Amino acid sequence: SRMSSPCHTSAVLLVFMALAVGVGAEQPKERSCDVIGDESSESQMERALLKKLEPLSEMRFNVTVEKGKTENYIYHFRVCREVNSTLHDFGGLVQTDRQNGRTTVIGRINETQVFNGSDWIMLIYKGGDSYGRHCSGEKRRAVIMISCKRGVTASSFSIISEEREKEQDCFYLFEMDSSVACPAEDSHLSVGSILLITFASLIAVYIIGGFLYQRLVVGAKGMEQFPHFAFWQDLGNLVADGCDFVCRSKPRNAPAAYRGVGDDQLGEESEERDDHLLPM
Repeated sequence: SRMSSPCHTSAVLLVFMALAVGVGAEQPKERSCDVIGDESSESQMERALLKKLEPLSEMRFNVTVEKGKTENYIYHFRVCREVNSTLHDFGGLVQTDRQNGRTTVIGRINETQVFNGSDWIMLIYKGGDSYGRHCSGEKRRAVIMISCKRGVTASSFSIISEEREKEQDCFYLFEMDSSVACPAEDSHLSVGSILLITFASLIAVYIIGGFLYQRLVVGAKGMEQFPHFAFWQDLGNLVADGCDFVCRSKPRNAPAAYRGVGDDQLGEESEERDDHLLPM
């Protein structure tokens, strides 16, 4: 029993170390969309669109399709992520037959195309499992039309059609709504409004800041608390003089439109009136 105790202790330590390593190990990062072609050939637009779709990458979408008794499928879709990351098959859109459980990869995220319009984004997964008797046995392809719908992260995922009666270029067409496809909203403020708000803010800062400085630092009282009071007072007088100069309708040296009553006239008139009072 004495010999078994150290062995038991070592075994417990090994178990704890294995658990610590398992807990500390980081989860493998999920694979994301890889645009068809070399990495250097990816355009800035494609990178920007893939980044725009990132908010949808953590979501899963499913839609069930039943056509009589022969077709009963579930379509599983993820945006730039594998539907089943444990399979490592890059399957971004997978069809499951509900009758026998068979799965078919419709499109893979390592063969992605993406482009957009004014209010939509088109995401295409190529490289799916090959057709059997249809479409000359080419590989399947999934086309997902993401339309703009403001205020909605993602909704209304559905299948529109499966085009498989052609010799080539067959595809599955899906659609969904999301706000990530919407264009940026224009600001409702005009340039003039922005300038006016900025100017008013600067004036408010000037008055309040100047008032506090004059009162707390300089120790001014009354109207002298107003910043640069003497300057604004002189400016007011200058403006008044300017208005008087510009708005006056007649030159300054023009005679008045009426005659005032002078002292000399009052004096003469009073003497004439006194003459009438003398005796005859």
